[in-house]
Amino acid sequence: MDRTYLIKPMLDEVYPVIDYGKGIYLFDRKGKRYLDGASGAVTANIGHGVEEIIEAMCRQAKKVSFVYRSQFTSEAAESLAERIAQLMPGDLNWSFFVNSGSEAIETAMKIAIQYWQEKGRVSKTKFISRWISYHGITNGALSMSGHTNRRSRFASVLADYPVISPPYCYRCPYNKKPDSCGLECAEELDLACKRIGAESIAAFIAEPIVGAAGGALTPPKGYYSLIEKICEENDILFIADEVMTGFGRTGKMLASEHYHVVPDIVSLGKGMGAGYAPIAATLVSEKVIAPIKNGSRLVMSGHTLSANPQSCATALAVINYLNDKQIIKEVETKGIYLKNLLTKLKAQFSIIGEIRGMGLLLGIELVQDAKTKKSFPLESNITGQFVNIAQKKGLLVYPASAGLDGTSGDAVIISPPLTITKREIEELVSLIKSVLTQLTETTQYRGAD
Repeated sequence: MDRTYLIKPMLDEVYPVIDYGKGIYLFDRKGKRYLDGASGAVTANIGHGVEEIIEAMCRQAKKVSFVYRSQFTSEAAESLAERIAQLMPGDLNWSFFVNSGSEAIETAMKIAIQYWQEKGRVSKTKFISRWISYHGITNGALSMSGHTNRRSRFASVLADYPVISPPYCYRCPYNKKPDSCGLECAEELDLACKRIGAESIAAFIAEPIVGAAGGALTPPKGYYSLIEKICEENDILFIADEVMTGFGRTGKMLASEHYHVVPDIVSLGKGMGAGYAPIAATLVSEKVIAPIKNGSRLVMSGHTLSANPQSCATALAVINYLNDKQIIKEVETKGIYLKNLLTKLKAQFSIIGEIRGMGLLLGIELVQDAKTKKSFPLESNITGQFVNIAQKKGLLVYPASAGLDGTSGDAVIISPPLTITKREIEELVSLIKSVLTQLTETTQYRGAD
């Protein structure tokens, strides 16, 4: 092909053409093998080329791949919603199916506002979110995102929803330790409610573990219990963005389950279809659906391909595969093994500031000086160098941001398919070590000091 007609992430870059995938590996048309240490974009939770999923997709395609949600429902959509309700904690029983995580967040926003409208409290339209967060690329989702670089180009059309600090223990904004911090980063939510006025706030939104914006930031013990309490006291809803963390990524169906809280609304995506079909969902509790069901009876949201039977059948097959193979039960053990091996690398490479995360969602923060935690300036592009070196060596990792102010900081996410074996984990870590060795020997890295 002499030229491309496809708009790719970087218009002037030449991308390898992937031919096929199998297990945790991808193979390009030149025969090069890549260990998918990122599950694509923390999406391919059960690996590539799983025959059971392909067969389920074919069975559904032979029936019907599309019906419009305002005209029909389908067995696939009904069965998927029922299965999700069985798996979710508390009374998160209602599913609204969409096509992407960003759409799931937008839907969560609209449902939260509509909930208060149906209750006659029309002033509650604002949202509170955290800095160093990412909820999606559509305008509503980006408005709630505290990802400085991704906001900057569109700031003039975005709402100013990020107002409180994240639970960033490695770089605590209060310069305190997790065991004696008093959870001041959580207490900020109560202060924000008082400053803004709870009577105008619809909901607070957070990623249980921060992904792209923070490189697997993991909150201290008690953080979400306090967040839940503050939401209840201020009469605002709690939305959990589980687009990246849901469907077993951290060792439970929802990452929020680790913290013994049940959100009012949950957004899911990525691992829900495991990359086999585009699908995401907004889950709604009985509490939230009740005034809508007893009022207008209409959730004002939706897309042409929402709840299409092809994607729903695929997601149901993914969930059944996770259950039948008991994959989620092994995630915690695999995550501990991987994290321990990465921690050993930290002792060998001063460029590693922290290894963090939970299950098979782990982050490596990269720093100039491990003792002072000094970050690299953004122009050094250390994250980009890490990702590029890794890809040349046949390893895929997910780029992330780091740092408190959004103007400096580097991190990568290590998030292989949940089906990865012990031997494959060892291969993954060996490749990461090779990347770190080359990165720390390059003139670019030395020049950044």
